[in-house]
Amino acid sequence: MAQRVTLRKRTPYNTTSNRRRVVKTPGGKLVYHHLKKPGTSPKCGDCGMSLAGVVALRPREYATISKRQKSVTRAYGGSRCGDCVKSRIVRAFLIEEAKIVKRVIKSQAKPAKK
Repeated sequence: MAQRVTLRKRTPYNTTSNRRRVVKTPGGKLVYHHLKKPGTSPKCGDCGMSLAGVVALRPREYATISKRQKSVTRAYGGSRCGDCVKSRIVRAFLIEEAKIVKRVIKSQAKPAKK
C-alpha cells in the first residue's frame, strides 16, 4: 500500500515557488523536501549573453558572497562581457584617432588660405 505524503507548506498549488521532492527518511517516513528556485546567471548589458566567471544565484544570495565571485577583474567586470568591452575600447580609440586626423587636416588647411 502506498504511503501518503503530507504538505509541509500551506499552499497546495503546483507553482514554481512550490516545487517539492519526495524523500524517504531514515525512519521510513516519506516527506516532502521543498526545492528552491534555480538562480540565473547575470547577463551582459549590451548583448545579453550570460557573463562568464560570475556565479548564478538568486538575487538575495549575491549579498552574502564575496566581491570576487560577483565580478571579474577587468573594466566593466560584472556588467559587460569581454567582447563588448573590447568593442568599446576599439570604438573609443577610433573616435580619438578620427579627432586627431580632423585636427591635422584643419591645421594643414589654414596655411593654404593665406
